Order: sequence, then structure tokens, then C-alpha cells
Amino acid sequence: MSAAAMLGATPAALAQSAKAWPSQPIKLVVGFPAGTSPDLMARTLAEPLSQLLGQPVVVDNRPGAGGNIGAAQVARATDGHTVGLMVNGNLTIAKILNPATPYDPITDLAPVSLIAVAPLVLVAPNSAPAGGPAFWSAAKASGDRWNYGSPGIGTVAHLGMELIKVKAGISPLHVPYGGNPAVITGMLGEQVNMALLPPGLAMAQVQSGKLRAIGVTSAGRSAVVPGVPSLSETGLPGVELEIWNAVAAPRQMPQAHVARLAAALAEIVRRPAVRAQIAAQGWQVVGTAPQGLANRIAQDTATMTDVIQRNGIQAK
Repeated sequence: MSAAAMLGATPAALAQSAKAWPSQPIKLVVGFPAGTSPDLMARTLAEPLSQLLGQPVVVDNRPGAGGNIGAAQVARATDGHTVGLMVNGNLTIAKILNPATPYDPITDLAPVSLIAVAPLVLVAPNSAPAGGPAFWSAAKASGDRWNYGSPGIGTVAHLGMELIKVKAGISPLHVPYGGNPAVITGMLGEQVNMALLPPGLAMAQVQSGKLRAIGVTSAGRSAVVPGVPSLSETGLPGVELEIWNAVAAPRQMPQAHVARLAAALAEIVRRPAVRAQIAAQGWQVVGTAPQGLANRIAQDTATMTDVIQRNGIQAK
């Protein structure tokens, strides 16, 4: 059903359109390699989604450009059965950070559902001062002799650290790596002084005694990383930042189909077994309607655009 036809359609007609969809296998595009966090999330959702919708759900990995290659494929899709599992940057500041990005998150993609969120954990080598006040004092005194690592320019970890620099009045240099595993390697070798990492990666290192957790970027303590203080508790208020996974569709997908997919995803992530799987991956389940994701996109786009413009950050 076209967008024009939908405007004049009755509720019964829209319901029938949604019921008839999907009529073929669904392709769930992931813009990251197999084994990464977005890939694991997609594979957690694929089987129960297939059972609920009555069609196979095939995970299609299209890695590159921080997930933007996969997002661009979704934006271009015209088969009505291609959607994507995406991260913050793909749905917010992709075009702002790099005008050459081959899609626009706002005009080319339709929000479906915010699946899960997690704070980031600020970590440092074990040689770093213990306790928040001592850590921030050392960071200020070190100036640009300290650095911080990130999995790449324009990632949430990069922009989050730039926000922390402003809030804390510190000036470590940015060292972009090719991914979080390389950041961790650099930190274990004490070539990196601090970094924001996803909870699953951070706490594996902290609990094994290899790295020190300084604080978490949630408003208060997070159930995802119990026992780690918020950054506010360490003496750094005003830093609230989350990473998230969401499902988006091509903008031209009929609203009835988007609504049916969102409802199916919301039902799936509330199942105890699926919630447990997602929690084990270091995430807190959300499962919103399309408008809920749209609201989050608008909020995060405004926050991150401010950081990008204030610091003159550009994709390279």
C-alpha cells in the first residue's frame, strides 16, 4: 500500500495490510561483522521474530564505516522486507559528521523500535589513581600528556570523551583505533590512559583485574554494571550518555508494516528468555514504539551535534 493510499485508508484496511505483511523472508541488515555486539543482538532477535511473523529472518552482515554501509543499504531498499539493526551514530549524526554519508538518517530511514540501551564505562589502566577525585586531579595535572582511546572518529565513545573533557576541564589527546579490542590492548600496555567502553567489554577486563573502572555514564548507578559509581559520584556531574541498538526501516515502508514490526519486537524483548540473553550481552531492554525511537533520535542528535560543532569534529 502506497503512502498516498494509506492517507485515505480505513483502520480496517490498514490492519489488513499489516496482517498481510511480511509476504517473503525479511532481511535484517547489520553494519558490523559477525560476533560484534550489534550482530549478537540481531541474531538474538532473528529466530523469535521469524516465528512470530511467519517468515524467515535472515541476518545480513554488511560491515564498514561504523555501520553506515549497512544503514545505507537499508535506506536504498525497495523490496519492503529489508530492515536494519543499527547503533546510535547510524540514526543520529552520520550525515552531520560526514556530509558524504550516502544516506540521511532523518529523511531516508523510518524509526521502528529502540531495542536496548547501556551506559558506557570509563576505564583506565590499573596504574591510574584509585577513586574519582584523585583520578580527575591527575588527569588535570597531566594536560595533553595523557590520551584517550576510542574505536574511531565520530563514535559515541569519541564524542562522549569530548563531552567529559569539557565537563572535567581536562585535555587528553584523542587516539582513534580500529575498534574497541585495539583500545583495550593499548590500555593494557599503558599506551592509553582512559577510554569509554561498552559494559560487556569493560567489565570483563575490570573483573579479571586488568583494568580499573572509574565510573559509568548513566545518571545514577546502572543495573547493567552494578557496583560501579556514576561519573557524578566521582565528582563529574552532568555526563549522561548511553549507547543503544535500534531497528530502522526504509522511509518508504508503509506505516502499517512498521507498526507491526515494532509491536512484534516489543513483544519479543519482553520475553524472559530473550531479556536474559540481552542482559547477558550487557544491555537493558527497552522495546519502544516507533515514536519512542524517533524521540530518542531527536534528543541524541541535538546532544551530539553540539559536541561535534563545538569541537570541530569531522570524519576522516
